[in-house]
This record gives sequence, structure tokens and C-alpha cells, in this order.
Amino acid sequence: MADFNTIDDLDLDGKVVLTRVDVNVPVENGQVTDATRIEKIVPTVKDIQAKGGIPVLLAHFDRPKGKRVDSMSLKIVIPALEKALGQPVKFADEAIGGPAKRAVADLKAGDVLLLENTRFYPGEETNDPTFAASIAALGQAYVNDAFSAAHRAHASTEGIARLLPAAAGRLMEAELKALDAALGAPQRPVVAVVGGAKVSTKLELLSNLITKVDHLVIGGGMANTFLVAQGIEVGKSLAERDMADTASKILADATGAGCTIHLPVDVVVAREFKAGAENETVAADACPADAMILDAGPETVTRIQSVFEQSRTLIWNGPLGAFEIQPFDMATNAAAQIAARLTREGKLISVAGGGDTVAALNKAGASDDFTFISTAGGAFLEWMEGKELPGVAALQKR
Repeated sequence: MADFNTIDDLDLDGKVVLTRVDVNVPVENGQVTDATRIEKIVPTVKDIQAKGGIPVLLAHFDRPKGKRVDSMSLKIVIPALEKALGQPVKFADEAIGGPAKRAVADLKAGDVLLLENTRFYPGEETNDPTFAASIAALGQAYVNDAFSAAHRAHASTEGIARLLPAAAGRLMEAELKALDAALGAPQRPVVAVVGGAKVSTKLELLSNLITKVDHLVIGGGMANTFLVAQGIEVGKSLAERDMADTASKILADATGAGCTIHLPVDVVVAREFKAGAENETVAADACPADAMILDAGPETVTRIQSVFEQSRTLIWNGPLGAFEIQPFDMATNAAAQIAARLTREGKLISVAGGGDTVAALNKAGASDDFTFISTAGGAFLEWMEGKELPGVAALQKR
């Protein structure tokens, strides 16, 4: 990973610091229901203030697609933002133009200002240079703390960074260091767990990982497609039979790259997809024609444990089974708890990310012990696919 600037590299004293954050949080009945993302930006805001800077927060909320949508105004997050920061937060109901300029002109040391939803403007998502310059004119420095939006070349994530002294915020810095430790310059052996429903949605991911990791554990519906590729019948299980040739090629390429792929050796099958459904554990090649595979079995978990125990670094994306419903959460829970224990004992560096992954690890009670969990869905996946993230590239030392 190329060297990037952090808050420590910038002179912020007396400067207005345009600070890109992710406060795109869940809201019900006008109230923020989960303030996790808001709480995570606090260290960056406080460190900017400690260096004498005045943070002006830039953010998006929902998908207004370049138009003003009152229900998507960032006003809604101000109470949660004030609670997290422990201070009042000023608000400008525009991100550019007169209202934004006047709000910035009124700022004094110690203040925090939130500008209106950047996605209210068509120039945000098209990375329009004029729009980027209009926002950049409000400040003297730029800090990006929104890794979750770093895979987008938008005005507030990439355009402004080219116009002002730019650096990563504390959350972005932690994310980049954790990811570099996992795939950039990892301690080996490295194991990746990739689960989920479809091979087709994770082709680039699998193709990149087999060249970077020593072991690749495949779970979920994806594993069924790989079983089909090996000529194994999977009954009524979710499987992309038209992707069997692709799966076969990935298996062959992995062998050539020195990566060992691990598929289920036993599976939990049921006739119904519902909580508490009658089920049985059978060998992976013995799924009844009228049943579906809904989880990996205990012998598979034992083998995964063995792989984890001989590895030094773990990257995890996606569950091993239908983790949302019991008892088909067994393999995901068990493997997550093994990874958590090994991390606690200092034997494993564990990095995980993606929506389903975070939910699964939370459900397993394993999240707190992982070395790092990324809440960035798309950006985390694109990083795992080996793609350059525009919002990160713009922060590199030049």
C-alpha cells in the first residue's frame, strides 16, 4: 500500500478543515437507531480540534440522486452527532453557495459545522470539477474519514482531495493499516473465508484471493456451486449450475497459485428453509435429492479450525451457512468463535468486513475479539478484489 497522509502530516492551526465522514445511519420515525458510524468519527473530529482546526463535516445520506429530498436531509443526524461529540453542531442547509459560505464565515475555534447532503447536487456523484472546487473553496485542508465511500470517485471523496492539502482521518487510517496487515504485507500463512449465496457476485474476489492467500475456505451457497463443479449432486440446494465451469477454473488456478481451497466435507440438510426445520448431517456428497444444504457440518468446522490454527492472518467475508436462522448458524458461529479465541490468544490477526459478515460475527458474539472489523461493504469488497480505491489513492503522498 502506498504511503498516505494522516492528520499528523497537516498543519491545521486556525484552518477550516473539510472533513468527509460517513453518517449514513439507519433512521426510524425521525430517530437514529444505530449511531455506530457517528461514534466512530469522534476521534478524527477531536484530533482536528486539538490541532487548532475547525471541522466542517461533509457527508451523504441515502440516495437522493442529485436532487433535494427533504426526508434525506442531514438535519436528522444532528442530535446523535451532538450526543457523540458532546457539543452543539451547527448546520448549513446547503453544501455550497451563500448559506454554506456564511455558515463557515461565522465559525470560531471549537465549533463543528455540518453541511447539507452532498448528494443533493448532481456534481457530487459525477465528480464535477466545478462542484468540487465550490466545496474546496470553503476550507484550507481536507480530511477523509469515510473509507466506506472511498471506492467512489465522487467530488467529496476524490475531487476535493486533489485541490487541498489532504489526509486520512483516524478511522480511515486504522482501516488502511488493518487492510495492509491482512493482504498488503501479511504475516503468513494467510487464510480467507468467503461465503455468501453466489459465485457470480464474487468472481473477481475469488480470482484475486487465490493469488494472495495460502488457504481459501468457501462456504454458503457458493460452496454448493463448487461441489457441483466436482460432479457432486446437491439436491434442491441453492447452486449456480451454469457457473460450474468457472468454479472448476478457479479450483485449477488455485492449485497453480499454491492456494489450497477448502470446501465442506459434511453438510446440514433440510427439506424446509425455516427456523427449527427438521434436519440431518450427511457427507457433502450424500445430499438427498429432495433436500437442500443449509449449513456446513461439524467435521467441516473441525477442519476449518485446523486451518485457522496453522494460519497467522485471517480475512473473512460472508457466512458459512444460512446464519440468520437456527440451527443453520452453527458452522458460522463455531468458526467465528474459534477465530475470536485465536485472536484473543495473540495467535491470529483477524480482519472481517461486509454487511452479512458483520451481522454474522455480531450474532456469534465474536466481533469484539477480531483484530479489525470493517463496516464498509462495497469498499471492503473492492479492496479484497485488488482494485484501487479512488478516495484512498487521492490521499497518497505526492
